[in-house]
Amino acid sequence: MSPLAKYDSFFLFLLITSFIPIIAFSISKIVAPVNKRPEKLTSYESGIEPTGDAWIQFQIRYYMFALVFVIFDVETVFLYPWAMCFNELGSSAFIEAFIFIFILIIGLVYAWRKGALEWS
Repeated sequence: MSPLAKYDSFFLFLLITSFIPIIAFSISKIVAPVNKRPEKLTSYESGIEPTGDAWIQFQIRYYMFALVFVIFDVETVFLYPWAMCFNELGSSAFIEAFIFIFILIIGLVYAWRKGALEWS
């Protein structure tokens, strides 16, 4: 018996769940009506006729704030499994996690000093 034989049901499940969205989108493409009228091609703004240019520039601070949020959100994802296995991992894992958190704190201080966290 091969080592992957015990994962046959998982691979079958993965294959089936991969085809469900493909089948759903294919059925939608076949069944949906195709109307290329001018009203269909205009942008929709809550039922109001659009005014002005659609290409507006967002300020970079929105993206910087979101990027800092994503970085520290991913930090939580990495620290959660470590916290669940803390007793079994020993002191070397504690030191590694401490170094990881220290690097993230350095990144937070850098972002703070650069003004990425200021909203004014």
